[in-house]
Amino acid sequence: MKVRVLIREFSGPVPGIAVTKQHDRTRNRRKRLVWQFRAKFCTLSLVNLLTPIGKFYGLGMDVRNRLYDRAVLPSHSLGARTISIGNLTAGGTGKTPLVELTARMLAESGEKVCILSRGYGRTDPRRRVIVSDGERVLADASTGGDEPVELARKLLGQAIVIADADRVGAAAWAQEHFGITAFVLDDAFQHRRAKRDLDIVCIDATDPWGNGQVLPAGTLREPLINIRRAGLVAVTRADLVGSADAVVKRLRKCGMDAPVVFASAKMRGLAKFDDGIASDLDDSRLCAANALAFAGIGNPSSFRKLLEKENLNIKGFEIFRDHHRYTEADISSLEQKARALSASCLLTTAKDAVKLGGSKFELPVFVVEIEVEISDPALFRSLVTGQGPDLRA
Repeated sequence: MKVRVLIREFSGPVPGIAVTKQHDRTRNRRKRLVWQFRAKFCTLSLVNLLTPIGKFYGLGMDVRNRLYDRAVLPSHSLGARTISIGNLTAGGTGKTPLVELTARMLAESGEKVCILSRGYGRTDPRRRVIVSDGERVLADASTGGDEPVELARKLLGQAIVIADADRVGAAAWAQEHFGITAFVLDDAFQHRRAKRDLDIVCIDATDPWGNGQVLPAGTLREPLINIRRAGLVAVTRADLVGSADAVVKRLRKCGMDAPVVFASAKMRGLAKFDDGIASDLDDSRLCAANALAFAGIGNPSSFRKLLEKENLNIKGFEIFRDHHRYTEADISSLEQKARALSASCLLTTAKDAVKLGGSKFELPVFVVEIEVEISDPALFRSLVTGQGPDLRA
């Protein structure tokens, strides 16, 4: 998100400074400190400028939530079991693998599953798009959105995927045409117009609440205290921090009494990219030797840490903005950088792969297939399927 980039602390190279000789090091170090001080000052000034706007935004969210709590604003039943998976913050929190896991669990329990998503970043956000009818993928990333197309490809035979900002209307249409018995709402914690049986909220252990400010001064979509609406909290990327206990403690202080599970992503394997579709997994990881990795996702550092954890030989890592649409110039630049680093292939995420359809590569490209592990899978399954008690801490 653009605001997040604006307020992120400067940590890159200082323009016009190059340390080439020993006697220049002290002078250049002073210049670097001055430059970084100026960058931090600008960052703090911007946050201070946006903080009052964030307070008004947070107040507006609180008023809206109270109106829903008191049924002044109506919430509509979708006519089937409904699970929402969302975030408290803007940006990537590792939510998509949990959406996939939830849909699989519901399908395995005998439900006819439909994933409803607004399809962020698609060309016409007002249009209803049937991304998948459960048997075929019917849309590309530009018309259906990155995450819906990624989910549609992974869940063929298990879930229908629809992109529509009006999820209540889309649910009614899906029930009429497909006989849906369970809905999974993607990124819907703030979408209170649709009633849900379970609200799963993802908290990124590596960056749980940014600077603690509400948009646009920070990354919180609403005040942290609203975590009390959650029926289950999933602390994602828990394996990338020493301990997530401080995150849980902070949530408990907000009055959140929902059960907590820890989610960790692991690499399931590598898939050969072929015209926008990841083929069967390639069991040999030799293809990842001397690789250049690239990603255009909400939290690219988590992808990089995952690759490092897998001990892959990554020669370079290129970052694009979230939901970036790749051009031929991007592809050419990536391959040039790969060759300069003596990298023999490219690695990317499944979310990026859906946006590469039609791209021509000279170097082989492999998609890193990820699966999520839950600390208490029995509890997670029981809450998702409704076949167990709604446990509270």
